[in-house]
Amino acid sequence: MKEIRKVRFDIKLQNHIWFWGVYFMLNFLRWGAYFNDYPYAFKSNLIEFSLVIPLVYLNLFVLVPKYVLKQKYIMYTFLLLLSLFVIYLLKTALTYYIISENIWPEANREYHPFEINHIVAVCIGELYVLAMASSVYLTLTWLKERERNRSLRENQFKIKLKYLENQIQPHFFFNTLNNLYALSLESSKKVPDVIIKLSNLMEYVLYDVKGTKFVPLIKEIDYIQNYIEIEKLRFENVEVTINLESNIEDVVVPPLIFISLVENAFKHGGLNNRDLKIKINCKVIDNKTLDFEILNNFVISQNHKPKRGIGLVNTKKRLKLIYRNNFSLKQKTKLNFYITRLQIPTHNED
Repeated sequence: MKEIRKVRFDIKLQNHIWFWGVYFMLNFLRWGAYFNDYPYAFKSNLIEFSLVIPLVYLNLFVLVPKYVLKQKYIMYTFLLLLSLFVIYLLKTALTYYIISENIWPEANREYHPFEINHIVAVCIGELYVLAMASSVYLTLTWLKERERNRSLRENQFKIKLKYLENQIQPHFFFNTLNNLYALSLESSKKVPDVIIKLSNLMEYVLYDVKGTKFVPLIKEIDYIQNYIEIEKLRFENVEVTINLESNIEDVVVPPLIFISLVENAFKHGGLNNRDLKIKINCKVIDNKTLDFEILNNFVISQNHKPKRGIGLVNTKKRLKLIYRNNFSLKQKTKLNFYITRLQIPTHNED
């Protein structure tokens, strides 16, 4: 995994200025009211913020990227303590020469430099501001990074989905052209009918569903029926039954999601089978699940092993991208029937 080497400066400069300005005013008003000495509070906070602000950005943009993100925790701790010690020296000196010789006037008694209580108090105060400011910055940066990653994943999803859709269309037309070629070799009178129906299918693919994530289920059924009519021209004895149950007028589905299942029924059911029977059942279950089932009879042949096509593989990949794990695609054999059942959530155009 690629190592993260820097913290991105993604928050606008004016937001940094607003943060420190508001924080300074609140701190100034708080301590000014507490000691009833606003001039002292102003000078004290001026010294404090002039030192802690560089410390915060030193920590965020130097110490954290160079040491924490590279798991050099001992060196990070040493440099942070060294920075705090430098801050202590500067704050003590500036307080002594600018404000008062009493370096800690907030205490109940007079303290001298390098007394342990004074060192601990100053360091804890700096660490408090450092932790608070760093937490705010890193939280905002994390939120922006999460949004950036979400947008990136969404773009990758669209690209991959488009790639799979572009594979499905040539795959389908390649199979149909093979059928047309077989009929032309026989000088069949069916060729003109196949060309017309193929033209209708191409119009649907190239114009009706281009750039569309979901299409009405009724249009997909019409598309499947046109495809079946083409296949009927190729097979001598084929019987196809389509049963539509429930109200499907408002149901939308991904375009061309069922066609590979229908293709497989003809492709594998038609092998060594003089009387091909296909049955398609489509219904809505509990107003939330679309159930698409296709059955075809087949003749068992030990000498033939059908090739694995890309149509069904791509369909599974598209379903995974669109619905993640919220779908079911099962295949089984029962007696001499091959059954494929797809269940997906229903979608409304609203």
